[in-house]
Formats: sequence, structure tokens, C-alpha cells
Amino acid sequence: MPDVLVLVDHDGEHVHKSTHELLAAARRLGAPAAVVVGTPGTAARLKETLARHGAACVYAAESTEANEFLATPAVDALELAVREAAPAAVLVSATADGKEVAGRLAARLDAGLLIDAVDLDSSGVATQIVFGGSYTVRSQVTHGIPVIAVRPGSFEPEEHPEEAGEQELVPLPIDPAASARITARRAALTGDRPELTEATVVVSGGRGVGGVDGFRVVEELADALGGAVGASRAAVDAGYYPHQYQVGQTGKSVSPQLYVALGISGAIQHLAGMQTSKTIVAVNKDPEAPILELADYAVEGDLFAVAPQLTQEVAARRAGS
Repeated sequence: MPDVLVLVDHDGEHVHKSTHELLAAARRLGAPAAVVVGTPGTAARLKETLARHGAACVYAAESTEANEFLATPAVDALELAVREAAPAAVLVSATADGKEVAGRLAARLDAGLLIDAVDLDSSGVATQIVFGGSYTVRSQVTHGIPVIAVRPGSFEPEEHPEEAGEQELVPLPIDPAASARITARRAALTGDRPELTEATVVVSGGRGVGGVDGFRVVEELADALGGAVGASRAAVDAGYYPHQYQVGQTGKSVSPQLYVALGISGAIQHLAGMQTSKTIVAVNKDPEAPILELADYAVEGDLFAVAPQLTQEVAARRAGS
């Protein structure tokens, strides 16, 4: 069975949930093989959890400078692993960084590239959301090794308690002249909530929230559900919530088990980033709002009346469980 290379998203100590999803997707095409790019010792720390989620082999592409450059180390590592393993496909997460890595790798390999895949079958046919969410298509790479960027949240992680094969070392020479060096880092605003693209529950607010203070209702419901907070582009542009929480075509794409939209009309730009959510609940005063047609459960009403009641009910049920 041919290998399917999976680029591992990690913080140096922990593997991100999106990688566990990629390993589950890779199993449909072949034997999952994880590619870890990082400083020396990173792959050894991550090997156990990667093996538990099905990685039959771990390629360690390590360098003391691996974290000092943008994209290039990951592209270099995947290219070298492809040359060594001749895989059936290469999978990466369809994040901003992942899409850049996928595009560069496909260009180097002269291979076909599929972006924003939300499903894969055993023959390599991918289901994609395209043209800003207007269409769902099925595509297959017909030239070279497929490079596929999979939207986070599209697959359920699976545990396969198998012992990973021998760790393979991949030399990672970095050419500073051909790489963009990171000169400074600024910590993103974080809290106790899960990361937006990895959350199983997302509660988002739109223009209908009315302002910065109105987002407290959104945050309270998200906290009651143990979820992340998102925002529409209209809310972000109006200054209601920070840009890094924007969901949509020009923001982040999410596919949680539950997506709650409060005061969001449902412009195509927003729908493109969340319409693959498993269950969608929308609250809006406008009966003509497009998002009400997409929603599995639509509530025509004032979000400031509906959301607090929902928050109280969730809290009460959790307290009673």
C-alpha cells in the first residue's frame, strides 16, 4: 500500500486536531505517513500521538533554523519526502499557510493541486467547495502526485493504536537566499476558548449584533457550549470584533459539528467559510435573510432575546448532567 504524506501542524509540543483529521483522510488513499517539520527533537515528541492516530511512518525534517523561515522549510521537506517515498498523494490543511505550502509544492513537482477539499474517496476523487461556496464539485488530479489541501473539520479523527514504523530522517538544508526569514513575532490574542478552525462548536456574530458590547451575547453562548467565537466580515469591518476571528471567504473556513449564526444575513462571502458545518443554527430578525434558507434550524427573532435564553438553557442542562 503506497504512503500518503501528511504535513503535520503542531506547536512544537502538541499536534493540532486538523492533523489527526488529515491522517483519517489519508487512510482512504493508502498508508498515512506524517511529515514533521521543526527543530531537532520535535518529531520524537510528537511520534506517539501521530502513531495513535494512524501514522505508519514519521518523516522527521528537522533543523535549528526550521522555525525561522516562512513556508519554505515545509515545502522543502515535503519535496524531499516525495522523492524518497513516491506517495499516492500529499495532504495538508487548507489554512492560509497550508494553501501556500500546497501551491508551492505542486509547482515544484509539476503536479495537480486541489484546494478546499471537504471529502475524499478511495480513488482519489475530492469533493470541493468552489467559487465562493456557490458550487460543490468533484475533482481528481490527472497529472503527477496529487497535492490536496483539506478543509479543517471535514473529517473525524480516528484512533488506530498501531506502533509507528521507524522514524525516517529527512535532511533539511535551508537556503536563506531563497527563503523569507521571520524577523519578528507578535502573539495573537488568545483565551480559554478553542482555536476557531479546530473547534467543534462555533458561535458567530454579524452586523446584527450592533457593536462591541453586543458581542458579549455571542461570547456567553460560545462559552456555555464550550465553543469558539467567530464574526462575519461586516462585523469585523465595523470594528465589532478582531479580524483574526473572521469567518468567510476572506477569513477562516470552518466546518464544526455545530455552527450558530447570530445576526448574520448570510452573504455568499460568509457562507463560503461555514456552509460545510454539520449542523447550522441561525437567528435573524429578517425573514428574507439568505442564511435562514441554509440553516438546519432557523429562528426568526431578536438575537438579544433568543441567545440569552439558549445560553441559560444550555447552562441549566450542563449543571443537571
